[in-house]
Parts: sequence; C-alpha cells; structure tokens
Amino acid sequence: MREHAVPRRLDGPAPEEVAVLDGMPLVDAHVHVPVLGSLKPAWRTWAEDFGADGVLAEVWDSDGTPRPDRLAALFAAQGVDVALLFCEYSPKATGTQAFEDLLPIVEHAPDRFRPVANVNPHLHFPIAAEVRRQVGLGAAALKLHPVHGGFRCDDAALYPAYQVLEESGVPLVVHCGTSSFPGSANENADPRFLLPVVRDFPGLHVVLAHGGRGWWYDAAAFLALSTETVWIELSGLPPKRLPDYYRNFDLRRLARKWIFGTDWPGVPSTSGNARAVAELVPELAADVLGGNAARVYAGLPPLPS
Repeated sequence: MREHAVPRRLDGPAPEEVAVLDGMPLVDAHVHVPVLGSLKPAWRTWAEDFGADGVLAEVWDSDGTPRPDRLAALFAAQGVDVALLFCEYSPKATGTQAFEDLLPIVEHAPDRFRPVANVNPHLHFPIAAEVRRQVGLGAAALKLHPVHGGFRCDDAALYPAYQVLEESGVPLVVHCGTSSFPGSANENADPRFLLPVVRDFPGLHVVLAHGGRGWWYDAAAFLALSTETVWIELSGLPPKRLPDYYRNFDLRRLARKWIFGTDWPGVPSTSGNARAVAELVPELAADVLGGNAARVYAGLPPLPS
C-alpha cells in the first residue's frame, strides 16, 4: 500500500518512490507504536533519547495518539515493506500498550502493518483464551516480555498459551536481553528458561528478541544454532557491534538464523540499520532483512519480489 501527500520532516525519499530497500524486501519485526498516555514517562524519555529527532511530534498527535497515515509514510520512506507492531501489558515497568490500540493502524495499511499479541500470566486468565482472541484478530506472533512482566517463560501457567500457538502455526517472540526501564527483572531474560519450552513444543518457532543482549549472547546463539525452530531477532543491537557480540561463533552461519528488527522508535534510522546489517553478510541479506521473517511469522502480506 502506497501513501501520498503526507507531511514529512524525517529524511528519506517520497513514500511513493520506495518499494523495497536497495532491491530487497524489508521487514521490521520489532516496532512500538503505543498510545503515549498509557505508558510511564520513562518510555517517552527512551524514545526521545534513542530515536530520530522529532519522531514523536511527527507520528503522534498532541494528545499522544499515533497517526496511522504518518506512520505508514515514514516506514515507506525508510523502505520498510512490512512492520510488526508490538503491544505490551507490563504495568510494573513501562505500562500498558493495548493490543486494540494497534488495530486502527493495521486497518489503515494492512499491507504494511501486522499486529503482535502479548499476554502477561499475572494479568490474563484464562491465558489460552486471550491468546486465541488476539490471534483471531490477526496477530502474526505472540510476544512475551518476562523482564517487564515479572515472570519466567518456563512458568507452567504459560503452557496453554504455547499449545495454542503451536496448534495455530503462530510463533513465539521472547524478550531475551537486559532492559534499563525501572521495574525490570533482568534475570528473567535468561535463554535457559526456554529450554523446556522448545523441548515440549517442538513445532513452535521461538524468536529471541534482542538476541541475548547484555549477558546471554553466547547462550542465545548456541540455542539458535542447535535448535531448528529458534531464531535471533536483532532489535536493539547496533549492527557494527554484531561481530563482537557473537565473536565466539561463525557469523555467517549464525546469520542464517537472524531476523531483522529495530525496536523503533528507539533507533535513528531503520534503513541505516538495515543497510549496515546487509553489509555484514551480503550473501544472506535478503533472508535476514525479510525472507526469514516471511517464513516464521504468521499471515504476513506477500513481500515484493
């Protein structure tokens, strides 16, 4: 879907001139577009500190509501064909980003945006019913945030959710890395808590968002290389640092399990990150930037050839 005549202050060509990035389809698998009033002040500070100048004023109205038309234009200008939009129920940390708040954005540009579900075992009962509800509304994956939500992914209370995902062919995304937000329980990001999950649900694809950021790069890489259904998603990781983070592994072998993501709006340039990743592994760039995501996530719009 192409957008026209939308005011833009961020860099990039006119949206209608961009179909793919440098000839390759691009999926950003990690994007946040919340209603600002539902979050704690620390989230806005994070977006202002790490994102592009003026991005909050560009995309959000003065009342804190995101503008779907401007968001679509911005992502088109950055060469993003499909963006996965996250929600989050973490009142102890960042606040609440409700799934329903994503739906007007998806409805505006269904060929560009897909929602990602979220549940918190402390808040959602019965959890399987809530997962089915969000998946029924078009969720491309279920994201769990054990760090902000205050739980471990091997909690038996989550097993009914995993069963729904496996039966539905919908992948699981897990925050696998440290977080600096107040209220974070970083110990819950340890990938070892996923070992029983991948063992007990062998048909479930598991995506490690942030790729073990902080203390677990080796563990995340080993899990991805040793398990066919485990993937590393690159959001929040500066591309130039990837060879250092994963220095104990063959980077090209590991990159076969990479999925591109940014943690937008906490990144200055989506296209800049994508090009930097592509330069690291040019022979695998098409898979990392879009092909792997198309194979893993449920119901994505067809990517340009």
